[in-house]
Amino acid sequence: MVKGVKGESTRRYHSPHRAAQARATRVAVLDAARTLFVSKGYAATTVVDIAGAAEVSVDTVYTSVGRKPALLRELVETSISGSDQSVPAQQRDYVRQISETSGARAKLAVYAQAITSIQQRMAPVFVALRDAATTDRDCAALWTEISERRAANMLSFASDLRSTGELRSDLTDRQVADIVWSMNAAEYWVLLVHERSWTPEQFQAWVAEAWARLLLD
Repeated sequence: MVKGVKGESTRRYHSPHRAAQARATRVAVLDAARTLFVSKGYAATTVVDIAGAAEVSVDTVYTSVGRKPALLRELVETSISGSDQSVPAQQRDYVRQISETSGARAKLAVYAQAITSIQQRMAPVFVALRDAATTDRDCAALWTEISERRAANMLSFASDLRSTGELRSDLTDRQVADIVWSMNAAEYWVLLVHERSWTPEQFQAWVAEAWARLLLD
């Protein structure tokens, strides 16, 4: 019990229904933003557009997620995590699975499966971010941040692969990381799946085999 300003007793409580409602609103806002950013483009989409598509007020868009740059950031993060919340790299299921898997080829296969699943959600959003980054300062900063974070994560992955003793000795960890980084990019997915009509299964099999051939001794 907490005393109010005039001495009356008020009760602070957690409402599961209210929390679920707020979460559903957040998901609706993100879904609307994703659809509009991908179809209309980031610059052409307004917060009013997003609010209308989500059937909420403009203020609700701001309070549930934030301004347009925050919306785009959350779309990138949730596309990676596969949930409605961002998840740090080391806490993602596939990262733990890779760490627990023995053998470089098996680790590469796990990652190929994971990136195929991620790109089906993320590639359209990432392309929208790339396009927005050419004219919007906040989006340019986010593009750089995500790109550098991916590169750092790939260095960790390269180190994990190196620990198996199966990587080519003539490749540095940085080179291994850069090769994986370039082929797990949304642009690579778009080229093969969207433009050349590869199936996700073909893409997954290709990158797993290509990485094994390029990187393993």
